[in-house]
Amino acid sequence: MTDSTQGRPKAGPTMDIQQVMRHLPHRYPFLLIDRVIEIVPGEGIKALKNVTVNEPFFPGHFPSRPVMPGVLIIEAMAQAAGILTFETAGVIPEPDDRFYFVGIDKARFRKPVEPGDQLILKVKLVRSLKGIWKFDASADVDGREVASAELMVAPESKGDKGDAR
Repeated sequence: MTDSTQGRPKAGPTMDIQQVMRHLPHRYPFLLIDRVIEIVPGEGIKALKNVTVNEPFFPGHFPSRPVMPGVLIIEAMAQAAGILTFETAGVIPEPDDRFYFVGIDKARFRKPVEPGDQLILKVKLVRSLKGIWKFDASADVDGREVASAELMVAPESKGDKGDAR
């Protein structure tokens, strides 16, 4: 899809929670994507996670000041990368298809994420080589970057282990 006025790809369709659940094997309490705002296969994805006070990790992290664990912010970015991977590869995942982390580099956390925040996850495909997909990812709250990382995932599908193509 291209935007004829700008000559660049247009954002693809959005995904509601039902469509997200068709792309990811995760379920409550570990499904960390509520909606896909835009996706351009082969380029990038923007997804949303509404952070509520009812999240199961808040009572223990931390009781006096609830903060979303950084590893879960990274996981949310990886879930967005997983959706982008399957969409880019043109694969409709089967229920037992998986993708796995194979690397996390340059992870940075800049500001705590608290109940009531809306986490906007932005993931850009850097490259895919020999079944390893590399992404630049960031998470924003109110237009301010709160976390970023370079992620690598290796999809596994029934027909071709380790390569979603």
